[in-house]
Amino acid sequence: MSSQALEGRLGTSVSIDLCPACRLLWFDQHESLQLSPGSTLKLFRLIGEQAAARRAPVSTEPHCPRCGEDLRPTHDKQRNTPFQYWRCPQGHGRLITFFDFLREKNFIRPLSPAQVEELRRNVQSVNCSNCGAPVDLGRGSLCSHCGSPLSMLDMEQTKQLITQLRQADQPDRPVDPTLPLQLERARREVETAFASFEREPGWLRDISSSGIVGAGLRALARWLDKSSG
Repeated sequence: MSSQALEGRLGTSVSIDLCPACRLLWFDQHESLQLSPGSTLKLFRLIGEQAAARRAPVSTEPHCPRCGEDLRPTHDKQRNTPFQYWRCPQGHGRLITFFDFLREKNFIRPLSPAQVEELRRNVQSVNCSNCGAPVDLGRGSLCSHCGSPLSMLDMEQTKQLITQLRQADQPDRPVDPTLPLQLERARREVETAFASFEREPGWLRDISSSGIVGAGLRALARWLDKSSG
């Protein structure tokens, strides 16, 4: 894993460990709570930029990078959204996938039956956004490897959070008046993808290479870059 230096709250610095190839994040104890709003946005952008990268296999027996003990799989729930991670039994921190990090933050929702059917009419299989395994749409909408349902980025939830984070990160600076429009355009890209495949062939390529959540993340990363430029 590599270290990513990020700004913490009250002028502190937080060093996040991540593996882009495996799409994993390691947070020391309470580390995720110390991130400044701007650093949280930077982390979202980084996840989006890595969405199309080739995924490396994840060890089935991960170890704590601090003490070397076996990490314990842990299931949790944020509101009504289940997610999981691996935690150190000594309390040194936890290891979480990009996908479950987004689940924890309530940014992902399952596809509706109508969206699954529209997707099935255009592609035969997609990669699972959680584990990367192929999902045969002719057999169903659950990943046979990890059991995750086909899901997409909830752009309405994401739009609201990003606006709040920007306001919190720069309380004395007016929010860019074009930001709501830019985020609305990103949301429409995601939500209309299932009704406009013939007019948006690039979405098929993004979904094939990055998965459905990855395609949304790539759109989000593009609009975050534009809005910060």
